[in-house]
Amino acid sequence: MTTEIQRFQSTRRLSRVVLHGDTVYVAGVTASRSSGDIGEQTADVLGKIDDYLASVGSARDKLLSVQIWLKDIQRDFAGMNAVWESWIPEGAVPARATCEAKLASPDLLVEIIVTAAR
Repeated sequence: MTTEIQRFQSTRRLSRVVLHGDTVYVAGVTASRSSGDIGEQTADVLGKIDDYLASVGSARDKLLSVQIWLKDIQRDFAGMNAVWESWIPEGAVPARATCEAKLASPDLLVEIIVTAAR
């Protein structure tokens, strides 16, 4: 049995969303405006993830796995978690890892990668 792979918002470098069967993969999402603090950037990223998931018939309550990358985990972990905890539905918490990483731009504070069911 072969399951079709669908790719959305693709460039030569990446596809923003990939759908394989009923599994949704969303590439790393960063804030549109890198001038905000960790709360603002996290809220922006999570809003974009909502939109990407909705575009293929999924939603935050269907998250399976999440990877969160912070520029400075010691400084920003609590602030990111405050926004995350108000966004994620109770009873639908995915498997999650949070790490510190050097991000693509010095002004970016957070990047989030998600896998979800459809």
